[in-house]
Amino acid sequence: MKRLMTVVLAAGLAVAGCGGGQPAGQQRVPVTVLAAASLTDVFTRLKPQFEATNLAADLRFSFGGSSDLAQQIVNGAPADVFASANEAQMKVVQGKGKVAGTPKPFVTNVLTIVVPPGNPKNIHSFADLAKPGVTEVVCAPQVPCGAATTKIEKATNVKLSPASEEQDVLSVLSKVEAGVADAGLVYVTDARTAGGKVQEINFPEASQAVNTYPIAAIKNAPHPQLADAFVTFIHSPAAQQQFATAGFGAA
Repeated sequence: MKRLMTVVLAAGLAVAGCGGGQPAGQQRVPVTVLAAASLTDVFTRLKPQFEATNLAADLRFSFGGSSDLAQQIVNGAPADVFASANEAQMKVVQGKGKVAGTPKPFVTNVLTIVVPPGNPKNIHSFADLAKPGVTEVVCAPQVPCGAATTKIEKATNVKLSPASEEQDVLSVLSKVEAGVADAGLVYVTDARTAGGKVQEINFPEASQAVNTYPIAAIKNAPHPQLADAFVTFIHSPAAQQQFATAGFGAA
């Protein structure tokens, strides 16, 4: 009897040691999330929180320009979830019958100007980007941050002549951080993650081009239940608090 109690106690301790972790013998499955580059910081920070309550999930993120990601999905790339930086690119995927259910907006974002520390070219407004001698970089027009830039140009009657048009917002930010450009147009959330590497110049016309971010599970996703769980999680109060802290607006 004493030996039997010892075996039972040992088994109980083994089970207790697994508490809150992955069930013994269960392997996590890769859940592929294609997401706008501007979501990199927050999604990465949310990963362990989601996985802690969804023990079967191993989140795999692919960040990039929303237009590129949309085309990947349309062309058949395997994915469980798509999070776009604007509704237009989600509609591209939805129009091809690749979305399961109805996409749900979860945050908003607006553009800001970033310049090197000290603002050497004295840029204080959107119009200043068009001044002679200013080298600015923006997102390409098909990318959500580029589409927002185009809207602001039309609203202000200011035509920019960028040195380059990048495929995602992080590429714009990196060029300003590296001193390759005098200024760039990025989201306020990206400027915040850069810390002291850049100086942020807010401008009122940014409100003319608010980007709404939708998220959706992909039709025929490899792991539909976990895809739905991630979409639900992104709308949870805990996740929304993280977005607010990062500077995103409410949807």
